[in-house]
Amino acid sequence: MAVELGRYGVWGPADQWVGRGEDAAELEELGYGALWLGGSPDGSVIGTVGDLLDATEKIAVATGILNVWTTPAGEVNDGYRALAWTDRFLVGIGAGHRETVGEVYHSPYRKLLHYLDELDVPRDRLALAALGPRVLRLAAARTSVAHPYLVTPEYTAEAREVVGRGVVLAPEQHVVLEEDPARARELGRQALAFYLRLPNYTRNWLRHGFTEDDLAGGGSDRLVDALVAWGSLERVTRRLREHHEAGADHVAVQVVGAGDVRAAHRELAAALA
Repeated sequence: MAVELGRYGVWGPADQWVGRGEDAAELEELGYGALWLGGSPDGSVIGTVGDLLDATEKIAVATGILNVWTTPAGEVNDGYRALAWTDRFLVGIGAGHRETVGEVYHSPYRKLLHYLDELDVPRDRLALAALGPRVLRLAAARTSVAHPYLVTPEYTAEAREVVGRGVVLAPEQHVVLEEDPARARELGRQALAFYLRLPNYTRNWLRHGFTEDDLAGGGSDRLVDALVAWGSLERVTRRLREHHEAGADHVAVQVVGAGDVRAAHRELAAALA
């Protein structure tokens, strides 16, 4: 049986989940179906996964993602076996980016194929970070969850066509609960700055109708508005639901920018309910 993610989850950097068992339990009570430990580069995050699972009863915990260049497959296999007692652990893997890995990064698609061959983790416990159509198809063929990051509902609709109905489609969505357009876009640009330097993302945005002008100067208003759901609760939750209408099974919500993230999760949960 595949890991049950629910309709919405919470995505946060892996290091911010350390010692957060009580917060995880609250998110579970609020109705979120999954916790995504984002940017988890190596197998050391498995200890945090175990702590969060121990602190909760129903919510799934996913790595988003373990980097295939920096995390030996054997470490992942050992981590999975240590947590095989639960059906709430989703092993998310991905190829990451040359800029964060170094010159070892070559033939990422081939690396993913070999890595999947080395894993001793059941398909229904595996997720794959996927943007381009070839990796989306690989996710559908070899894992149970395709996890695109920083995408639009229009992308989600296209991704659903690529993967078909045999895989869970779980896009991530940046969220800024700020109604002032200038301030919201400023916060959005701050969150996008790192990714604007990564060709994996910029190529994907260019494939989906954005231009080089949209990528310049920290990102155009058009790009920010497309990638970051900002504004009132009504406006933000409308964007999250648009992913579902486009074919997503689950949306991983990442609250970015200034403010009380825990309060934002509470507000969003109430609005989505």
